Amino acid sequence: MPNEKLVVIGGDAAGMSAASQAKRRRPDLDIVVFERSPHTSFSACGIPYYVSRVVDAEEKLIVRTPEKFRERDGIDVRVLHEVEEIDPPGKRVYVRDLKSGKSAWEQYDQLLIATGAVPLCPDLPGSDAINIFGVNTLESGLVIRRRLEKGGMKKAVVVGGGYIGLEMAEALVMCGLEVSLIDRSAQVMGTLDEDMGALVSQALRDVGVTLYLEETLTEFETTSGKVTGVVTDKRTLPTDIVILGLGVRPNTALAEAAGIPLGEKGSIRVNERMETGIAGIWAAGDCAESFHLVSRKPIYIALGTVANRQGRVAGVNLGGGYATFPGVMGTAVTKICQVEVARSGLQEKEIEALGLEHVSAVIKSRTKAGYFPGSEEITVKVLAEKGSGRLLGGQIVGMEGSAKRIDTLATALHAGFTVEEMINLDLGYAPPFSPVWDPVVIAAREVAKKL
Repeated sequence: MPNEKLVVIGGDAAGMSAASQAKRRRPDLDIVVFERSPHTSFSACGIPYYVSRVVDAEEKLIVRTPEKFRERDGIDVRVLHEVEEIDPPGKRVYVRDLKSGKSAWEQYDQLLIATGAVPLCPDLPGSDAINIFGVNTLESGLVIRRRLEKGGMKKAVVVGGGYIGLEMAEALVMCGLEVSLIDRSAQVMGTLDEDMGALVSQALRDVGVTLYLEETLTEFETTSGKVTGVVTDKRTLPTDIVILGLGVRPNTALAEAAGIPLGEKGSIRVNERMETGIAGIWAAGDCAESFHLVSRKPIYIALGTVANRQGRVAGVNLGGGYATFPGVMGTAVTKICQVEVARSGLQEKEIEALGLEHVSAVIKSRTKAGYFPGSEEITVKVLAEKGSGRLLGGQIVGMEGSAKRIDTLATALHAGFTVEEMINLDLGYAPPFSPVWDPVVIAAREVAKKL
């Protein structure tokens, strides 16, 4: 009798975490992974740093190659293979070999969909021009860097002020380009409240990025198929290259066509074990739905940390164990040159949408004792529910030593702490690391006063 077979669609964070975990628990399980790009298990978060040459070689962004998975783990990874159809009743997928062009059906006993996300690309005149790039795969990063290394690039426009947009703006500045950034919001970083986003906007200006806020992209100007300008509702910006940082959407067309139920923003609806609404089919990563631990509602969030955790949970279950994925708080950090940015939990507009009353406080403090060399400014915002004092969210903008303080807030949010409980946390102190009162605790104390 043949061994049970697991087919995985997608060979990055969630897919390979699941495959590795399942194989470790069940060595007899036959696992086939189909990945349409040439790479597996790469660090998408490292792409901007590869483009800027902070990371000098692409190999450093690859956690494990397809060959290693085959040789060391016994997982059959087939890159440059694209799954074009899922047939749930027949328990099979239709796969095309992108090198040979040949297609065939592949049977499965269990199926994991880990197709990730795709960059949002506006359907506007000129959007198919050469030198307009989304950034979501290692291959996209390689293409951008190769194009920059050819030379002749002087001006760049980044469309969108989210994580990838800001990180790519920094990378292009480091490459010596004149960089402009367009965003339709009043401030960059829509996952922060506007007052905290304003600090990030200023940090971008300080490193030489020209911001065009509250402007809407309308079209791309082209010459002989190449982008030459970006047109907004207020101006035209000449450019040699465009980076799309408008965010991503779940890559779920394949799942939808197969009748697999979808949830928030078109992501695949899953339960705590990462099972979809069809028996024998699982989903994890940037294509799958999550559950927000503070709002207690379904949410779609595309982060590598979430993808790896969801993949591990799916792999444990596929390997015969039992694991659940409790949910997320949207904890994330980034850096624009010397300025660190972090957030966790809910922001003001999300709290208001839930109909909750809240109070907040914004404080400025230091990353170390004020008298200690290297002490830098940090701004912390904490939000709590009015009445109960339940912690709802937190945001941090500051210099080196700021961002990872969000982990204190994330842990407190996960535990359901009130701000009073946060004040009494026994956090570490020494002058090289913190003031006597940690900035996060100072912010919690200020919120407690308002309560």
